[in-house]
Amino acid sequence: MSEVFHLNLTKAQLKGATIAIVPGDPARSERIAKHLDNPEFLTSTREFTSWLGYLNGQPVVVCSTGIGGPSVSICVEELAQLGVRTFLRIGTTGAIQPHINVGDILITTGAVRLDGASKHFAPLEYPAVANFECTTALYNAAKEKGKGIEPFVGITASSDTFYPGQERYDTYSGKVYRDYQGLLKQWQDLNVMNFEMESATLFTMCNALGLRSGMVSGVIVNRTQQEIPNEATIKASEEKAISVVVEAVRKLVS
Repeated sequence: MSEVFHLNLTKAQLKGATIAIVPGDPARSERIAKHLDNPEFLTSTREFTSWLGYLNGQPVVVCSTGIGGPSVSICVEELAQLGVRTFLRIGTTGAIQPHINVGDILITTGAVRLDGASKHFAPLEYPAVANFECTTALYNAAKEKGKGIEPFVGITASSDTFYPGQERYDTYSGKVYRDYQGLLKQWQDLNVMNFEMESATLFTMCNALGLRSGMVSGVIVNRTQQEIPNEATIKASEEKAISVVVEAVRKLVS
Protein backbone atom coordinates (compact mmCIF):
# COMPACT_ATOMS: atom_id res chain seq x y z
CA MET A 1 0.00 0.00 0.00
CA SER A 2 1.32 3.45 -0.93
CA GLU A 3 2.84 5.51 1.88
CA VAL A 4 2.36 8.83 0.05
CA PHE A 5 -0.64 10.54 -1.49
CA HIS A 6 0.14 10.62 -5.23
CA LEU A 7 3.23 8.61 -6.24
CA ASN A 8 1.87 5.19 -5.24
CA LEU A 9 5.24 4.25 -3.69
CA THR A 10 6.56 2.94 -0.40
CA LYS A 11 9.90 3.45 1.32
CA ALA A 12 10.61 -0.26 0.96
CA GLN A 13 10.31 -0.02 -2.84
CA LEU A 14 13.04 2.65 -2.95
CA LYS A 15 15.56 0.35 -1.20
CA GLY A 16 17.09 3.23 0.75
CA ALA A 17 17.59 5.53 -2.27
CA THR A 18 18.56 9.08 -1.33
CA ILE A 19 18.99 10.47 -4.86
CA ALA A 20 16.46 10.89 -7.65
CA ILE A 21 16.57 11.86 -11.30
CA VAL A 22 13.42 13.81 -12.12
CA PRO A 23 12.49 14.29 -15.79
CA GLY A 24 9.24 15.91 -16.83
CA ASP A 25 8.07 13.44 -19.45
CA PRO A 26 6.81 10.10 -18.04
CA ALA A 27 8.11 8.31 -21.15
CA ARG A 28 11.59 9.59 -20.37
CA SER A 29 11.69 7.75 -17.04
CA GLU A 30 12.20 4.38 -18.71
CA ARG A 31 14.80 5.75 -21.11
CA ILE A 32 16.81 7.13 -18.22
CA ALA A 33 16.39 4.01 -16.10
CA LYS A 34 17.80 1.86 -18.91
CA HIS A 35 21.11 3.73 -18.41
CA LEU A 36 21.24 2.42 -14.81
CA ASP A 37 22.17 -1.05 -13.60
CA ASN A 38 19.34 -3.54 -13.01
CA PRO A 39 16.50 -1.13 -13.84
CA GLU A 40 13.14 -2.04 -12.34
CA PHE A 41 9.76 -0.48 -13.11
CA LEU A 42 7.98 0.59 -9.93
CA THR A 43 4.68 2.26 -10.78
CA SER A 44 2.89 4.79 -12.96
CA THR A 45 0.09 7.03 -11.77
CA ARG A 46 -1.02 10.29 -13.38
CA GLU A 47 2.13 12.12 -14.54
CA PHE A 48 4.37 10.22 -12.12
CA THR A 49 6.17 7.21 -13.65
CA SER A 50 8.89 5.78 -11.45
CA TRP A 51 11.73 3.30 -11.86
CA LEU A 52 14.57 2.13 -9.64
CA GLY A 53 18.10 1.32 -10.74
CA TYR A 54 21.63 1.29 -9.37
CA LEU A 55 24.88 3.18 -9.92
CA ASN A 56 28.05 2.13 -8.11
CA GLY A 57 25.83 -0.26 -6.19
CA GLN A 58 23.67 2.56 -4.83
CA PRO A 59 19.91 2.73 -5.49
CA VAL A 60 18.71 5.62 -7.67
CA VAL A 61 15.07 6.61 -8.23
CA VAL A 62 13.86 7.93 -11.56
CA CYS A 63 10.47 9.63 -11.29
CA SER A 64 8.76 11.89 -13.82
CA THR A 65 7.13 15.07 -12.57
CA GLY A 66 4.95 16.13 -15.46
CA ILE A 67 5.03 19.75 -16.61
CA GLY A 68 5.36 22.74 -14.31
CA GLY A 69 6.06 23.68 -10.73
CA PRO A 70 2.95 22.36 -8.95
CA SER A 71 3.54 18.76 -9.99
CA VAL A 72 7.29 19.10 -9.32
CA SER A 73 6.45 20.16 -5.77
CA ILE A 74 4.31 17.05 -5.28
CA CYS A 75 7.00 14.73 -6.62
CA VAL A 76 9.77 16.26 -4.51
CA GLU A 77 7.67 16.40 -1.35
CA GLU A 78 6.59 12.78 -1.55
CA LEU A 79 9.99 11.40 -2.54
CA ALA A 80 11.50 13.35 0.36
CA GLN A 81 8.98 11.70 2.69
CA LEU A 82 10.32 8.37 1.40
CA GLY A 83 13.96 9.25 2.08
CA VAL A 84 15.23 11.03 -1.06
CA ARG A 85 17.46 14.03 -0.34
CA THR A 86 19.01 14.94 -3.71
CA PHE A 87 17.07 15.77 -6.88
CA LEU A 88 18.62 16.17 -10.33
CA ARG A 89 16.23 17.48 -12.95
CA ILE A 90 16.81 16.68 -16.62
CA GLY A 91 14.79 18.37 -19.32
CA THR A 92 14.69 19.92 -22.77
CA THR A 93 14.57 23.64 -23.35
CA GLY A 94 14.38 26.55 -25.74
CA ALA A 95 17.46 28.79 -25.72
CA ILE A 96 16.97 32.56 -26.07
CA GLN A 97 20.60 33.63 -26.59
CA PRO A 98 21.76 33.65 -30.24
CA HIS A 99 25.10 31.98 -29.45
CA ILE A 100 23.49 28.86 -27.88
CA ASN A 101 22.90 26.12 -30.43
CA VAL A 102 20.50 23.21 -30.71
CA GLY A 103 22.19 20.22 -29.08
CA ASP A 104 24.07 22.30 -26.51
CA ILE A 105 23.92 21.42 -22.83
CA LEU A 106 22.78 24.01 -20.29
CA ILE A 107 23.40 23.74 -16.56
CA THR A 108 21.20 26.04 -14.52
CA THR A 109 22.73 27.73 -11.48
CA GLY A 110 19.72 29.90 -10.68
CA ALA A 111 16.20 30.59 -11.90
CA VAL A 112 14.13 33.69 -12.46
CA ARG A 113 11.03 32.97 -10.39
CA LEU A 114 8.21 33.52 -12.88
CA ASP A 115 6.20 30.69 -11.36
CA GLY A 116 3.62 30.64 -8.60
CA ALA A 117 4.44 27.40 -6.81
CA SER A 118 7.80 28.55 -5.46
CA LYS A 119 6.05 31.33 -3.52
CA HIS A 120 4.36 28.64 -1.44
CA PHE A 121 7.79 27.75 -0.01
CA ALA A 122 9.55 31.12 0.32
CA PRO A 123 8.94 34.81 -0.48
CA LEU A 124 10.13 36.21 -3.80
CA GLU A 125 13.19 37.77 -2.15
CA TYR A 126 14.46 34.22 -1.52
CA PRO A 127 16.73 33.11 -4.39
CA ALA A 128 16.06 30.05 -6.53
CA VAL A 129 19.56 28.57 -6.75
CA ALA A 130 20.99 25.13 -7.43
CA ASN A 131 23.08 23.17 -4.96
CA PHE A 132 26.83 23.62 -5.48
CA GLU A 133 27.75 19.92 -5.32
CA CYS A 134 24.99 18.99 -7.76
CA THR A 135 25.98 21.77 -10.16
CA THR A 136 29.65 20.78 -10.00
CA ALA A 137 28.81 17.14 -10.71
CA LEU A 138 26.63 18.13 -13.69
CA TYR A 139 29.28 20.49 -15.06
CA ASN A 140 32.08 17.92 -14.82
CA ALA A 141 29.85 15.24 -16.34
CA ALA A 142 28.89 17.52 -19.23
CA LYS A 143 32.52 18.33 -20.00
CA GLU A 144 33.41 14.65 -20.00
CA LYS A 145 30.43 13.55 -22.09
CA GLY A 146 30.85 16.48 -24.46
CA LYS A 147 34.43 15.46 -25.22
CA GLY A 148 35.85 18.89 -24.51
CA ILE A 149 32.78 20.90 -25.47
CA GLU A 150 32.06 23.51 -22.81
CA PRO A 151 28.52 23.38 -21.39
CA PHE A 152 26.71 26.67 -20.86
CA VAL A 153 26.23 27.53 -17.19
CA GLY A 154 23.93 30.26 -15.96
CA ILE A 155 20.43 31.50 -15.29
CA THR A 156 17.11 30.13 -16.53
CA ALA A 157 13.75 31.91 -16.70
CA SER A 158 11.23 29.53 -15.15
CA SER A 159 7.64 30.26 -16.13
CA ASP A 160 4.32 28.72 -15.12
CA THR A 161 3.04 28.88 -18.70
CA PHE A 162 4.54 27.73 -21.96
CA TYR A 163 2.91 30.35 -24.19
CA PRO A 164 2.22 33.80 -22.66
CA GLY A 165 4.74 33.49 -19.83
CA GLN A 166 7.47 32.80 -22.38
CA GLU A 167 6.13 35.49 -24.75
CA ARG A 168 5.11 33.18 -27.56
CA TYR A 169 2.91 34.64 -30.29
CA ASP A 170 2.46 31.46 -32.37
CA THR A 171 -0.77 30.77 -30.52
CA TYR A 172 -4.53 30.58 -31.03
CA SER A 173 -4.98 34.30 -30.29
CA GLY A 174 -1.59 35.51 -31.49
CA LYS A 175 -1.60 37.88 -28.54
CA VAL A 176 0.33 38.24 -25.28
CA TYR A 177 -1.08 40.11 -22.30
CA ARG A 178 0.69 43.46 -21.92
CA ASP A 179 2.47 42.57 -18.66
CA TYR A 180 4.42 39.91 -20.58
CA GLN A 181 5.16 41.85 -23.75
CA GLY A 182 8.87 42.57 -24.16
CA LEU A 183 9.95 40.09 -21.51
CA LEU A 184 11.83 37.88 -23.97
CA LYS A 185 14.18 40.74 -24.86
CA GLN A 186 14.44 41.74 -21.22
CA TRP A 187 15.70 38.30 -20.21
CA GLN A 188 18.03 38.20 -23.20
CA ASP A 189 19.49 41.55 -22.14
CA LEU A 190 19.94 40.20 -18.62
CA ASN A 191 21.92 37.20 -19.96
CA VAL A 192 19.30 34.57 -19.17
CA MET A 193 20.08 31.43 -21.19
CA ASN A 194 16.68 29.83 -21.69
CA PHE A 195 13.09 29.31 -20.69
CA GLU A 196 11.63 26.27 -18.94
CA MET A 197 8.91 25.57 -16.37
CA GLU A 198 10.27 23.71 -13.34
CA SER A 199 13.58 24.98 -11.99
CA ALA A 200 12.26 27.90 -9.91
CA THR A 201 10.00 25.62 -7.90
CA LEU A 202 12.61 22.86 -7.63
CA PHE A 203 15.44 25.10 -6.44
CA THR A 204 13.37 27.23 -4.06
CA MET A 205 11.63 24.24 -2.51
CA CYS A 206 14.75 22.15 -2.08
CA ASN A 207 16.77 24.95 -0.49
CA ALA A 208 13.90 25.88 1.82
CA LEU A 209 13.52 22.26 2.95
CA GLY A 210 17.23 21.50 3.30
CA LEU A 211 17.38 19.27 0.22
CA ARG A 212 19.84 19.34 -2.70
CA SER A 213 18.94 19.96 -6.34
CA GLY A 214 20.50 20.61 -9.72
CA MET A 215 19.37 20.87 -13.30
CA VAL A 216 20.65 20.07 -16.78
CA SER A 217 18.85 20.73 -20.06
CA GLY A 218 19.35 19.76 -23.68
CA VAL A 219 18.60 22.55 -26.13
CA ILE A 220 16.01 21.50 -28.74
CA VAL A 221 15.30 24.91 -30.28
CA ASN A 222 16.83 28.39 -30.36
CA ARG A 223 14.00 30.88 -30.25
CA THR A 224 16.02 33.62 -31.91
CA GLN A 225 15.84 31.45 -35.04
CA GLN A 226 12.55 29.51 -34.84
CA GLU A 227 9.82 28.47 -32.41
CA ILE A 228 9.19 24.87 -33.43
CA PRO A 229 11.98 22.31 -32.88
CA ASN A 230 13.15 19.93 -35.57
CA GLU A 231 11.88 16.50 -34.54
CA ALA A 232 15.07 14.86 -35.82
CA THR A 233 17.17 16.79 -33.31
CA ILE A 234 15.03 16.34 -30.20
CA LYS A 235 16.01 12.78 -29.35
CA ALA A 236 19.73 13.47 -29.83
CA SER A 237 19.55 16.45 -27.44
CA GLU A 238 17.57 14.40 -24.93
CA GLU A 239 20.05 11.54 -25.03
CA LYS A 240 22.99 13.88 -24.50
CA ALA A 241 21.32 15.45 -21.46
CA ILE A 242 20.39 12.00 -20.10
CA SER A 243 23.98 10.81 -20.38
CA VAL A 244 25.12 13.90 -18.46
CA VAL A 245 22.64 13.49 -15.60
CA VAL A 246 23.43 9.79 -15.22
CA GLU A 247 27.16 10.49 -15.09
CA ALA A 248 26.55 13.27 -12.55
CA VAL A 249 24.63 10.85 -10.33
CA ARG A 250 27.51 8.39 -10.62
CA LYS A 251 29.82 11.10 -9.30
CA LEU A 252 27.49 12.01 -6.46
CA VAL A 253 27.10 8.42 -5.22
CA SER A 254 30.76 7.44 -5.58
